[in-house]
Amino acid sequence: MSALPASMTAIEIEAFGPPEGLKPTSRPVPTPGEGEVLIRVSHAGVNRPDVQQRLGGYPPPPGASDIPGLEIAGTIVALGPNAGDWKVGDEACALVSGGGYAEYCTAPAPQCLPVPKGYTLEQAASVVETSYTVWANVFMRGHLKAGETLLVHGGSSGIGTMAIQMAKAFGARVFATAGSAEKCKVCEDLGAERAINYREEDFVAVMKEAGRADVILDMVGGPYIQRNLDCLNVEGRLCQIAFLQPPVVEKFNFLKMLTLRLTLTGSTLRPRTVEQKAEIARDLRAHVWPLLEDGSIKPVLFKTFPMAEAAAAHALMESSKHIGKIMLKCG
Repeated sequence: MSALPASMTAIEIEAFGPPEGLKPTSRPVPTPGEGEVLIRVSHAGVNRPDVQQRLGGYPPPPGASDIPGLEIAGTIVALGPNAGDWKVGDEACALVSGGGYAEYCTAPAPQCLPVPKGYTLEQAASVVETSYTVWANVFMRGHLKAGETLLVHGGSSGIGTMAIQMAKAFGARVFATAGSAEKCKVCEDLGAERAINYREEDFVAVMKEAGRADVILDMVGGPYIQRNLDCLNVEGRLCQIAFLQPPVVEKFNFLKMLTLRLTLTGSTLRPRTVEQKAEIARDLRAHVWPLLEDGSIKPVLFKTFPMAEAAAAHALMESSKHIGKIMLKCG
């Protein structure tokens, strides 16, 4: 640790509310604890949970950094005790519970993955949170199998572009919703059999005509919750990962859940234990990293901002004008 600086630049939430509340600050360089590594961050991903944290609605779990940022890639510069097989100098990407918008960030060693062969650090940072989320929900909780049909809401988002590609690579039929012709085309170019412009079409009607969905990945909520049930097959699974619309609905008919034997499930990654996230990481390394390396799944990068312009990155995220991932250059 002696060769490392004592302080670093990071982005803190100076005030909850608009993006302008994100401000550069100086913080001590963190020290890796038991089972952790310290990464000199090259790039960090910008995600919806970061926006929710900035708004005051998604506080970090106990013990996590208050600095936003849930996915990073860079070079390991220090090791805590029992950090596994990682070595100083290794390049890695990692899922973290906070602290990503910074020049240095600690990460639990089991949540680190090698940079996929042929990938830049920017590309590596862009696939971490999305692949963790999609694998944990669509495959581990939703049990999507080859030959089944997946409907992805928000298909042009970072999560959506990863879900389309992963499901297609594992032999599923994929449908997606998006809010413009341009976004729909991107979804279809990535492997969706049909992209539905939700501003012009009723996704329930389209899915009924297509044979309904076996699994739905939803981050919208609100009125979509009932409509999702209306287009699920017998023994269909609804996987809820976020709520862009209110999570509370006044009218909801559970009858189809009984008659069609439906499963309603959901999860968030951030509060899970290191052991639980390590299980996901092992699956990703075995089943998804080879697909990243052979080009079956590709990162979809929209725009990268200097870390000091994190507020502008958040404003872009909230505008929903992006397709794929928004990134920060941290080092």
